Amino acid sequence: MSILSTPFHKILIANRGEIALRVMRSARALGYDTVAVYSTADAGARHVLEADQAVCIGEPAPRESYLNIGAVIAAAKLSGADAVHPGYGFLAENEGFAAACREAGLVFIGPSPEAIRAMGDKAGAKALMMQAGVPCIPGYQGEDQSEARLASEAAAIGWPVMIKATAGGGGRGMRLVGCAEDFAAALTSARSEARSAFGDDTVLLERAIAEPRHIEIQVFADRHGHAVHLGERDCSVQRRHQKLIEEAPSPAVTPALRERMGAVAVAAAKAIGYEGAGTLEFLLDRDGHFYFMEMNTRLQVEHAVTEAITGLDLVAWQLRVAAGEPLPLAQEGICFQGHAIEVRLCAEDAQQQFMPQSGRMLRWQMPETGPGALRVDHALRSGDEIAPYYDSMIAKLVGHGATRDEARRKLVRGLRETLALGVTTNQAFLVDALLHPVFAAGEATTAFIGQQGTELLARPDTELVRQAAAVAAVLLNLGPGRGHAMPVLLSFDLDGQRLRGHLTQRSASERVVELAGIERVASLTTLAGENQARVTLGGLGSRVAWQRDGHRLLMLWGGRTWAIEDHGRAIAETQASTASDGSLRASMNGRVVAVRVAVGDTVQAGQALVTLEAMKMEHVHAAPRAGVVTALNVGVGDQVATRRVLAQIGDAA
Repeated sequence: MSILSTPFHKILIANRGEIALRVMRSARALGYDTVAVYSTADAGARHVLEADQAVCIGEPAPRESYLNIGAVIAAAKLSGADAVHPGYGFLAENEGFAAACREAGLVFIGPSPEAIRAMGDKAGAKALMMQAGVPCIPGYQGEDQSEARLASEAAAIGWPVMIKATAGGGGRGMRLVGCAEDFAAALTSARSEARSAFGDDTVLLERAIAEPRHIEIQVFADRHGHAVHLGERDCSVQRRHQKLIEEAPSPAVTPALRERMGAVAVAAAKAIGYEGAGTLEFLLDRDGHFYFMEMNTRLQVEHAVTEAITGLDLVAWQLRVAAGEPLPLAQEGICFQGHAIEVRLCAEDAQQQFMPQSGRMLRWQMPETGPGALRVDHALRSGDEIAPYYDSMIAKLVGHGATRDEARRKLVRGLRETLALGVTTNQAFLVDALLHPVFAAGEATTAFIGQQGTELLARPDTELVRQAAAVAAVLLNLGPGRGHAMPVLLSFDLDGQRLRGHLTQRSASERVVELAGIERVASLTTLAGENQARVTLGGLGSRVAWQRDGHRLLMLWGGRTWAIEDHGRAIAETQASTASDGSLRASMNGRVVAVRVAVGDTVQAGQALVTLEAMKMEHVHAAPRAGVVTALNVGVGDQVATRRVLAQIGDAA
């Protein structure tokens, strides 16, 4: 057997959710057995149930399970796995994990520990790339990490400056600073987030490039000296430096520029003796100049758009390369067809600064998939719990077409058909982003959400809300004992508005709804399937799907998800405003990572009191009013639920 061959038979997937299922799909197609690992929070998850074998590796917190190297290695030994695929996130770019796999005699399906180390530190990677002749953004990546030195270097670079954590990725530990006065606070914040996310608060500084495109090049290399690129992806639409929409090819990249960027990326991979899948990320300025940012030494979340336009299975390529096979194709054999766009459906509230959400997904149904339709990667089922411990992405939807507009249309339609009831998602925001004229024209940069945010986050127009309210009124009054000719009083909240009125049933299918002095006739026709119907208003019939949850009604209508609080059925609740009663309540499920005050401290309105970590993001909770801290109900490390009172602010003496 050649020393270049490293055959394996059973693969442990050191990850969870949709990427674990994605790896299983390709592994099984190639004849491999699969092993899942899971935390106690994921005991009933799809990736656990669909694997050939599964091993529990710890408690819900990532550091006690998915980031626990010893537990993952022990699971591989217990199951008899002889290879490990890290997916993305968690341990995927951890050189210690790759080294531990090697030491345990396991084939690590990814680059060597040495390559991960070389590219995992952003400062070191930048120095290596400069030596290899790769264009890099001017900045500072020195060992002197004192605040004074960093402030001095930032001033020398010139404002605005980007602060970046040298470890990890995903936008954590990054801050854009526009002037010297804001630098100290931004540095403290970036370091805190980096320390929490990666255990390392080292940062580098770079000149901020105005409104760039975020372009990345997918590379693949084998141990036989071959390396290729698979074209570019445009990942410019981001919030908090984290990607939301990705596409291939980029509307801003010409064939000549693609050839230049691809050649640079391949040369960089060869310069470090790279093996496996990797991505070089660049910023592309208005003048067509591109600058290296970092290299991700793993499969990317957005690899699906590359698969769509090349027709290749990148996970299968990973498995073949890890076994010692040469790359399946040379550069001239790689072809690109059509256009693909991917959106990340996330459990987050776009109206509340994209705050992560958790809870039970009561109803979950993805749009139709298959040839000519969408590709959807997800791991949820109706009734599943979305835990607060992990990333907020719950599904990826990919539209592929002969043209960019065709791909975009398919994606918009698919999102409007997506049934995600129970936990707030960014579904409507994604639709609005795809439909926005700037994105539709292919002109979105990394400034897109910042510049168009007011328009993208605008509430639905008044007439749409009124029609949705009429539909909600009909659905609220379905069921035994609800159909009669006497008017039924209506009282509910929709889209933050309190609505009152009445409903009268004329016949088995026809209702008259009066809300805010406006009367509408609505007819309802039940459709096949659970809680699905067609409601006709003003002669136009539209599909609606819904789910009751106590006194809440959740419905998909008009391509949007609506949440209705039914005060006609709700048990009376009294929730005084947090500002008036001085209660500081948790805005989401999460873990307390910082408590900045003690009982007896005098605080000002808006002063940071408690910081929660949820879905890998930190969220500062500020004092709702000025006064004195009279009660502090949590400590660092506590896990809290949404609406729990964290602290109480009373009047100053």
